[in-house]
Amino acid sequence: MKYIKGFFKGLIGLLVIIVIALYITDYEYILKGVRVVYMTGHTTAFIDDHKYFENDTIDNGTAQLWPKHKDYNTAEPTKQLTEINEALGTVAYLIIKNDSIFYEKYAEGYSATSQTNSFSMAKSITSAMLGKAIMQGAIKSIDQPLGDFYEQYEGATTTVGDLSSMSSGLDWEESYKSPFSVTARAYYDDDLAETILNQKVTETPGQRVKYLSGNTQLLGMVVQKATGKPLAQYLSESFWKPMGMEQPALWQLDDEDNRLAKTYCCIASNARDFARFGKLYKDHGKWNGTQLLDSTFVVRSIRPRFPADDDYGYGFWLSNHRNKEIFVMRGILGQYVITIPEDNVIIVRLGHQRGAWVDGKSFTKDFYDYIDAGYEMLGNTR
Repeated sequence: MKYIKGFFKGLIGLLVIIVIALYITDYEYILKGVRVVYMTGHTTAFIDDHKYFENDTIDNGTAQLWPKHKDYNTAEPTKQLTEINEALGTVAYLIIKNDSIFYEKYAEGYSATSQTNSFSMAKSITSAMLGKAIMQGAIKSIDQPLGDFYEQYEGATTTVGDLSSMSSGLDWEESYKSPFSVTARAYYDDDLAETILNQKVTETPGQRVKYLSGNTQLLGMVVQKATGKPLAQYLSESFWKPMGMEQPALWQLDDEDNRLAKTYCCIASNARDFARFGKLYKDHGKWNGTQLLDSTFVVRSIRPRFPADDDYGYGFWLSNHRNKEIFVMRGILGQYVITIPEDNVIIVRLGHQRGAWVDGKSFTKDFYDYIDAGYEMLGNTR
C-alpha cells in the first residue's frame, strides 16, 4: 500500500513541477488547451469549442430568409454522400441553386440554427472586411504597407494585400499538432496581439503563397486599428446586418481583458448564414441592389494572385474541379462554402472531420465528393 501511496505522491509532485515549469517558461496556455480539448473528450479543436472561450456577439438585423427551391429536399442524397457524411461526421450539408435552398440535411441533433465553429472560413470573412475598409477609405488600398499600422513592421515591404493573399513573409510555424507552436499559442493564450506582433518578416513578401494563420490575424488587427471599431461590431455593420443574417453569431476572443477577435478562425454561425458570403462574392459584391464590396476587389479575391500558386487568391481557396472556376471558404475540419458561379450553385458542408489529402491537390478527397454528390443530386435542375 505504501508503494501505491508513494507512486501517487510522486506523480502529484511531477505534475506540480510540470505546471510550475509551464508558467516559468510562458507556456501556461497549454494547460488551457488540455482543459478545453482533452478534458472534454476531444483530441483537437472541435466545432463546439466556442463555449469554452470568451466571445463577442456579431449582431444581426432584420433577417432575410433564403427562399426554398421548387424542388426543395426532393432529391435523395447519393450513396457516396451518405457514407462520407456518416464517416466524417457531417452535421450540415446544404445545396443552394439559383439563390434558393435546393437541399439541406442536418445530423446529430444539429439544425439550421446551430452555431458551429467556422475555423479558417473566417479568413475569407476577414478579407472581406479588408475590402470594406478599403471601400470606405479607412485603408488606402491592398498595397498599403503594414508598417503604416504597426511600427514593428516599419521598413518591411509587406502590404495588407500580402497578408490577405498569404504572401507576407512572416516567420510563423503553421503547426496544428505541436502544443509549443505559435499556432497553438495563438489559439489558447490570453494576449493574441503580443503573440502576433512578435512575428518577424523573414522572407521576401509578395512572391508566393505560404499559408500562415498569423497573416489573417495581423490583417484583422490592421482592420480594427484602421476603422477604430471592435471587429465584431465592424463585421455586424458591414455584412451581418445588411446581408440579413438569420442569426447573430459569436466570434472567439483571446480573453476577457484584451478582447481581440481571432480573425484567422472561430466565428460560430450556421450553414445558411455562412452561405451568404458565397452569394455576395458570386454577385460581385452586390447584395439586394446595394454594393457592399467593390466589384474589382471581389474579382481579384477569387482569382489567383500568383500564377505558380493558382489555388489561392485573397482570402479564398480556388479549384477547377469539373473544369469549373470554383472559389471556396475552408476550415480545418472540413468546413466549406463552395461557390460555383457559372452554375449559380453554392454548397455548404459543416462537420467534425475532413478526409485524406489527394496527392498533388490542394484539397482533401471529401471536398471533391461534396461537389460531385451535389451535381448528381441537382441533375438537370434549373
